[in-house]
Amino acid sequence: MTEASKLKQYKKMDVLKATEQRLTYIFTEFNHVYFSLSGGKDSGLMVQIANRVAKKMGKKFDLFILDIEANYTSTVKFIERMKRLSNVENVYHFCLPFFEDNNVSIFQPQWMMWNPQEEEKWIQAMPKDAIKESDIDGELRDIFYKSNGNPDRFMRYFIYWYHQQKNFEPVACGIGIRAEESIHRLSSILSKRNKYHKISWIKRFFDDTYNFYPIYDWKVEDVWGAVAQLDLDFNQFYEQSYKMGIAFQHMRICQPYGLQQRKSLSQFAVIEPELWQKVVNRVSGADFGRFYSKTSLLGHHQSSKPKHLTWQEYAIYLLETIGLTSTGLRDHYYRKIKILMDYYQKNYGITPDDMPDESTRKEWLADEKLWHDWKGIARALEKNDYALTTRDYALTKEDEKELYKLYFQFQEVTGIDELEGKVYQKIKQKLLRSESD
Repeated sequence: MTEASKLKQYKKMDVLKATEQRLTYIFTEFNHVYFSLSGGKDSGLMVQIANRVAKKMGKKFDLFILDIEANYTSTVKFIERMKRLSNVENVYHFCLPFFEDNNVSIFQPQWMMWNPQEEEKWIQAMPKDAIKESDIDGELRDIFYKSNGNPDRFMRYFIYWYHQQKNFEPVACGIGIRAEESIHRLSSILSKRNKYHKISWIKRFFDDTYNFYPIYDWKVEDVWGAVAQLDLDFNQFYEQSYKMGIAFQHMRICQPYGLQQRKSLSQFAVIEPELWQKVVNRVSGADFGRFYSKTSLLGHHQSSKPKHLTWQEYAIYLLETIGLTSTGLRDHYYRKIKILMDYYQKNYGITPDDMPDESTRKEWLADEKLWHDWKGIARALEKNDYALTTRDYALTKEDEKELYKLYFQFQEVTGIDELEGKVYQKIKQKLLRSESD
């Protein structure tokens, strides 16, 4: 059967039936299968349907869990229930010191989960069957170091080790993402590259390792419909959120300190007030983020600047205010903004005086140079966007140098000694070398 005819066949059936057929195909094609479980509704649904299919076929599968520590208690309990499903064979539940984004603090843009030096502050107790840093060795330890503190990278690299453990026989990893949540996910899944036997929802990773996406075409209504129809288990966090009147698209179980996720900080405090105190003690700026995450100061909700100021005046005011606390941070933002202005002057002949105070989406889509406005700069400053990612910038070597200098200015009061992981992984090495000199 061709891919086109298979697609037509899937379109004639509901998504549940299609997913059951996909999982049946996976268990037929691969002897070694594992699923990535976060504890959310999508991965939980995927694993439970997989368990139903595996049970009918007499198959076993494994679970991969990368514990982020800052979990709701309901998430911890749900993961434990999923680990006890009838056809789960091996569980790889990792509790490792990785770094996550922290966009509620200027001076601690990363925090370390499961930091062994802060065990007394851990938000959740480490599970009894957890795989800790002291438990890993050989190739797995190499993968851990190669990840440079980045949990997402470790998740991708894990399949290398898993493949090795299965004597380099073909392996497949199930990922519970839905294309409805991102056009990039949809285009990636449906692309013609790296397909397995011309099947788009199975992607070759390397050699005989594959990622597959059995629920990629589900909508959020399908998820809850299947939970009700099949009487499936689910994370009670969603029930609590629903009772609070939180919209489905804002229900997030992931760590809540990232640029997008921090909007959910206030619900953390309401849903689990006792746990919230641990969060405040654990992550710099968390309580600040709870109060301001739904304002323009930290969030993406619309709020007003002072009415008597233009956006240009407001941006300058913010720079001057930052300068009262840290001239180094103020100068950093000044340098980044100047690079942006120089670019637009060189390419479009726009000087700072020519910049629009505010432009609408319709206007700058029609004319790219109108995107560069004072409102965008002010919003970036409000969000403590150190690298100016909201202005399409990334962290540069010069940014790292300036961040390194800030360490010595604020080390005692801000905790920026944890600037590691992802784009910051080199900072700690520099700090350690400097301290030893």
